[in-house]
Parts: sequence; structure tokens; C-alpha cells
Amino acid sequence: MGQFSEETAVTRVADDLWQGELHRGWRIGKVPNGGYVLALAGRVLSQALPHRDPLAVNAFYLAPTQLGPVDCRVELLRRGRNTSHAQLRMYQQGELRVLVTAAYTDLGGLQGESWSAKPRPDYPAWADCAPSGQDAVEFFRERVEVRLVSGVEVFTERRPNGSGEFRGWIAHRDAAAPDALSLLMFADAFAPPVFTVFGPLHWVPTVELTVQLRAHPGPGPLQARFYSRHLTRGVIEEDGEFWDSDGRLVAISRQTAKVRVPPELVPRG
Repeated sequence: MGQFSEETAVTRVADDLWQGELHRGWRIGKVPNGGYVLALAGRVLSQALPHRDPLAVNAFYLAPTQLGPVDCRVELLRRGRNTSHAQLRMYQQGELRVLVTAAYTDLGGLQGESWSAKPRPDYPAWADCAPSGQDAVEFFRERVEVRLVSGVEVFTERRPNGSGEFRGWIAHRDAAAPDALSLLMFADAFAPPVFTVFGPLHWVPTVELTVQLRAHPGPGPLQARFYSRHLTRGVIEEDGEFWDSDGRLVAISRQTAKVRVPPELVPRG
């Protein structure tokens, strides 16, 4: 069992109530990473529902979570033959912090045609790519390793490239094989693409995060692409795409975030 499995473990304490704990190695600054929080909720749902695999999971972050115990209450909304739907409410100290709505299924049983308008990106191998350059400033990097194909200069030289995009590889730092719940966490594991426009910022909180899964990932690092196209009055979207070691698209994500740019970083003219 890897660190991710151990530190998203949950225990059922009543018919609709599970308890878990948010651990220090998954935080950005003082706040647990939103994808890690979603993955813990996802583990609760995988135990609570008749279908074990997340198909589409949406989270609203109503208030910042903190390290320590969490209570998760689950409401089954519908039990279907191939898909079940539920809502999860995550509490800390009696306050509702995160609201999750999800559809679960059996990913291995999905059947039908496949099509994509975007081919899988061609990246240099994991071993040939540079670390993200964030290891010294994010506790989260104790658990997750990111190697960038593009954008590393944003961190190593504080030099934005204006692309609105990060491309690279991602893996558990302890080399544990990724699973479906890992994809919920990885969906919030890259730096916000807006960093490529303004440089590293201190305040880009996630308001909402949606992750769609398409398959169980194979072992090994995942290829990922994160990009933003529209920053509007301080609100931005962040889109993510993930391919596994077999070249399959295994997940896509989108989140809504707020951006606060210090005046000295705003381009003039």
C-alpha cells in the first residue's frame, strides 16, 4: 500500500457516515490540496456505492479544509444498473467545507466507440524531463512528482512564457501505481497555468473542480496537459487531460479558480 492509499483511508462509523483524516504531506502551504481532498471523498464514495469507480465527480469548495479529521456524509441519489449517483458532504469542526456530487460506474465494463479530436501529445520520456522546480516551496511535492516538458522556466527563472499551458509527466513520488482515485488527486496537482502568464502567484483558490474518468490507468507516470484560455475579471478556467503509460486518455478535468494578480505583475500598455 502506497502513501496515497494510506493517507486517503476512511472508516465507516454509521450507515451514511465515514471518517478520514487530511495529512500534512498533501498540503499547499497550510491548506490541503483540493485534489487530495476530492480523492478522500472519492474513496468514501467507492465504498458507499454499489459501483466502485468514479465516472464524473464534481466538488464545490465552500470553505478551506485543514489538516486533521473529516466527517463525510453520503446520500445515495440513484442506484442504476450501470451507474449510481450520490452526494457527499465533507465536514470539519461541524462546518460544511466541501460538497461533492458524483456518478460512479464500473470503468472496466465501459463499451462503445472511441474518437478524439486531439492526438496524444508526443513528450520526451519521463527520465529526460526536468523536475517542476517547485519542490522547495510546496509540501505537496513530498507526495507527488511533476516533471515538466514546458514551463519549467516559470519556476526556475521566474520568467513567464505567456502560453497559458503546462505540459509534463506526473507520478506518485513513492512510485506507487496510479489508480482511478489517484486521477482525482492528479487533476489538481499541476501549478495553475495562469502562472505562465504572470509568474508564480500566491492566491489562486479553486472554487469548483470536475473530473471525468475514462479508464483505469496503467502503471507508471501519466502524461498531462493543463491549460487556460480565458481570464475574466479575476476568474479563470483550468482544463486538464491525462494519458497513461499505454497511451490511453484516462481522465479529463476542468476547474474554476479565482486569480489575484499583484499590481506590479500586471503588464502595462
